[in-house]
Amino acid sequence: MNSALATEIRRLTPVEKLQLLEALWDDLATDKNPLPIPDWHRQELAEDQGRYQANPTEGSPWPEVKARVTRAS
Repeated sequence: MNSALATEIRRLTPVEKLQLLEALWDDLATDKNPLPIPDWHRQELAEDQGRYQANPTEGSPWPEVKARVTRAS
């Protein structure tokens, strides 16, 4: 990132920075050119899938996890 752009971003308020992030995510989501996936991400996903397939009943459903995280904060 060039320094002029970085300087302009630092001048934004927190709300404006969040709005910029949202706009960037929306733009990335509609981009027809997919982002490259690093090999280590593919490896991690394959390992996670293997662990799940070996023990599909292990773990917690999302509502339970969300409730625990919400209570902890």
